[in-house]
Amino acid sequence: MYPAPTPPPQAYQFKGVPASVPPENSYTMYQQSSQAGLSPWSTGLCHCMDDPGNFVITCICPCITFGQIAEIVDKGSCPCVLSGAIYGIFCSMGLGCLYSCFYRSKMRSQYDLNEGPLPDCLVHFCCEQCALCQEYRELKNKGFDMGIGWEANLERQRRGVMSNPVMGAPAMPGGMIR
Repeated sequence: MYPAPTPPPQAYQFKGVPASVPPENSYTMYQQSSQAGLSPWSTGLCHCMDDPGNFVITCICPCITFGQIAEIVDKGSCPCVLSGAIYGIFCSMGLGCLYSCFYRSKMRSQYDLNEGPLPDCLVHFCCEQCALCQEYRELKNKGFDMGIGWEANLERQRRGVMSNPVMGAPAMPGGMIR
């Protein structure tokens, strides 16, 4: 009945995508190749209940969660309390999501994380609390104790590297016995 659609000419193929790839898959392959080397987030945006305590704190007072995130992302250059207060001031002006999306972008670049299907500012604008919870969980999953701050995390890492060898299973005298 109708003629079969013809593939687009070679000039319309994405750079780096072989011509043998069907046109409907070209864009998907282009997206994947443009984010090569980037890691996915360890948890999803809507997995807030993976850490219910943080979720409750973030819903009641997002300044606390933001301050903890900002102190780690800034590597201790701005203390948690000051970062949280600055965020609170921006929130009172209705600009909290713009300020926090800057930190999401900074965190993504530090840890080579994918942006995802939405830009950072849109994620924070649509669901500020979910974005903050995801960032908090990501740093926690990277090994940070979010309650002790940057300096204490550094000290803990230094002590752990120098004095805490990896422990194996305890040695049993006499070996295996039936």
